Amino acid sequence: MNKAELAKYIDQTILKPGVTEEFVEKFCEDAKANAFASVCILPTLVKPAAKILKGSETKVCTVISFPLGMDVPAVKIQEAKEVIEHGAEEVDMVINVGALKSGEYAINDEEISGVVKACHDKGAILKLIIETPLLTEEQIIKACELAEKHGVDIVKTSTGFSAMLPRSTSVDDVKLIRKHVKAATGVKAAGGIRKTAAMIEAGATRIGASAGEAIINGL
Repeated sequence: MNKAELAKYIDQTILKPGVTEEFVEKFCEDAKANAFASVCILPTLVKPAAKILKGSETKVCTVISFPLGMDVPAVKIQEAKEVIEHGAEEVDMVINVGALKSGEYAINDEEISGVVKACHDKGAILKLIIETPLLTEEQIIKACELAEKHGVDIVKTSTGFSAMLPRSTSVDDVKLIRKHVKAATGVKAAGGIRKTAAMIEAGATRIGASAGEAIINGL
């Protein structure tokens, strides 16, 4: 795989607090120059990013209910609508992990179906962050079933928010998701990714990373 091909897998990511618009402008210019799949940024930075990336191959991606996923469904749905209005083309929403682990699937149904509709009505795609480091194998499979039930475009492994997670995303996480979603459904590996090639070989169609340039340069 050459540099340009690898770049198409990368969601170049910056989700740290205190990031300025000036920083995001350069971040987006660099991402555009490398033709990354998207830049993944915080919701309040969507507008300046959309302005810079308009007409380019690199999409504007943002996160919803990040990193905990514990907002009520109505809040997630409204936030999705607003970020899309501001220029987001891809939305990464954190599932309510507590509801999933407790078997309260009606909550997951409501949030996923509502955000999928908000995205698809405006031509945006939804990536569902299921937080694999906090789940059992059976719970990961259930999350995949919920994603397929509601037409999620891409299932994403993790927020990568290391302060609250017991481990990073594993190759086995990606393999398990790939096994339990349709071929047309994407898989995004994110959260402490160190072996990009292994993740792609396991079935990842996107890689969430803050070091996209280092990855495509083989560093």
